[in-house]
Amino acid sequence: MPLTVKICGLSTLATVDAALDAGADMIGFVFHPRSPRFIQPAEAAVLSVRAEGRAQTVALFADADDAAIDAVLAAFRPDWLQLHGSEPPERCRALGARSGWRILKAVGVAAPGDLAALAPYRAVADRVLIDARAPKDAAYPGGHGRPFDWSILTALDPDLAFMLSGGLTPETVGDAVTTLRSFGVALSGLDVSSGVERAPGVKDETKIRDFVAAVRRAEMDHERA
Repeated sequence: MPLTVKICGLSTLATVDAALDAGADMIGFVFHPRSPRFIQPAEAAVLSVRAEGRAQTVALFADADDAAIDAVLAAFRPDWLQLHGSEPPERCRALGARSGWRILKAVGVAAPGDLAALAPYRAVADRVLIDARAPKDAAYPGGHGRPFDWSILTALDPDLAFMLSGGLTPETVGDAVTTLRSFGVALSGLDVSSGVERAPGVKDETKIRDFVAAVRRAEMDHERA
């Protein structure tokens, strides 16, 4: 199956259009107030119209309560809820059952021992996102542009399909695809935010297009190999 490409933290019509025109499969909007990519639900509602019939939309939260999530969902109807905080499996299960939306659960990793945290989410999340663990003093959980050692993923169950995030850029994502495919892990997609920005929260249209193109080139190269 082709790799899913997700461009997260979009906030303008121009960058949404750049992602869609490049062939992104998912576009994400951030509703964590401390993130530089935070937007209001009404803004996401306008931006998401562009994606209808072209890409899936994702609403990103981090340890949000029901009231905060309901306020977003009243204005914006995403295809997925991305939970990017410390939400336990029970919270993921409850939100999925309560809202009816598909759940994308992010888990931060930095060392082999962190992979054990993935197992409890397999039965409660529709997809798992493996991200670089945020710095201890970080004000928000993702989008810090920090990669991690991909080789630790060789210890994953080969049947665990996952998306990858963490420090990916147009220049490095091709290596990520080639390396992880050679490991035999079940890479299903790539997620980028800061790697296609010229400043925190400010997306670069050219970088967005280059990122998607780099993923597609790496896929083609792998198929030929």
